Amino acid sequence: MSDFHGSASSGSEPEPSRTPPPRTRGTRLRHRLAELRGPDVPAKALDARALAALAANPGCRRRAILDGAGVDKASLASALGSPSVFGQSQFAFTRGNAFEARVKADGGAELLRLVHERLDRGAESPAEAPVRVPDLSATGPEGRAARTSLALREATGTPGTWTLLDHPMLALEVAGSPAFLEPDAVVVHPDGGWTVVEIKSFPMLDGSADPAKVGAAARQAAVYVLALERVAARLDPAPRVRHRVLLVCPRDFSNLPTASAVDVRKQRAVTDRQLARLTRIEEIADALPEGVCFSPELPAEELTAAVEAVPATYAPECLSACELAFHCRARSREAGAVTCLGRPVRAELGGLSTVEDVLAAARGEAGDPDDPAVAALRRAARLRAEALATAGAAGGAAASGAAAGGGSGAGGVSACH
Repeated sequence: MSDFHGSASSGSEPEPSRTPPPRTRGTRLRHRLAELRGPDVPAKALDARALAALAANPGCRRRAILDGAGVDKASLASALGSPSVFGQSQFAFTRGNAFEARVKADGGAELLRLVHERLDRGAESPAEAPVRVPDLSATGPEGRAARTSLALREATGTPGTWTLLDHPMLALEVAGSPAFLEPDAVVVHPDGGWTVVEIKSFPMLDGSADPAKVGAAARQAAVYVLALERVAARLDPAPRVRHRVLLVCPRDFSNLPTASAVDVRKQRAVTDRQLARLTRIEEIADALPEGVCFSPELPAEELTAAVEAVPATYAPECLSACELAFHCRARSREAGAVTCLGRPVRAELGGLSTVEDVLAAARGEAGDPDDPAVAALRRAARLRAEALATAGAAGGAAASGAAAGGGSGAGGVSACH
């Protein structure tokens, strides 16, 4: 009590400030994203598959902010009345985990054998060289990412040794927000080079697999390569991140693993360019109305208004990559947006963004005649009208001939009778 009165009356020692320290930019953004996600709603991790899909459609602010805030888009789609069918079945998930466990059994001996056989025959065989499988466990994604970086540094500084990192954690900044990624495995070669390993449960039949599935795996692996390059850039000298990744799949109809080297340089360049084009999540969040929240617990009307507050860029390709695709497609159709017809059609139509605008331009009711898109539409409309008129005239003549022939036949029949 005397201490309190002394400090109040003295004035020689200023009273400690009770004003809380200002939030840093990163802290403020995390707080804002938590508000958008909803109270007590855990964040959904942004994985490489989602990042690859996001990079394929960098103009979609809706997906960028939802993924950046960690919103569960599948739950959101169900709450909006447009449930998603996108995702992996439980059976496929279980089968994939069982196959991955088999590939990594015995300290990853089979996996390292495949890496040596397909990517680095000049190195000493893993069966004869030292092999390390470091423990990457740590608290939280930040801790695991730091532990992974340390393990990579140690492995690179130990030449002549094969190192297998099982489910490492990598960090990659996306639109100003960190994303934590977990590849199936990363292998450090005896020469210090790094290789990404993707393990998939779809089969390789006679040495080849479904091109669509291989393409999706390559795009996903390219995200991991980008993240690894960020880690390598912090080392001196920077180790080589190999752009040929190893894709491991079941052989034919068995559960035995086989592998193929996949060059992801093209996918890596495209993904890097597209991710760089993404509008910063902070800018999108600041442009939203106050009080916007994407919690699935909200009433459907309020939730719909919140989602519609963020512009979307729908394209038919979204159906195979985004849980909100059905909702966005319905809204796009209601608005008559030409993006429903696909990006190539949208690109050909220039400034004509709705089906109504396109039809009006084709009929000559709107649009600049000097616009190449408008001129092409009007020419197509004329050709269509001419073709229909010609077909109608030919059809009328044929019908008249048939009627005339039918009358003679009828007369002949009646004469016979």
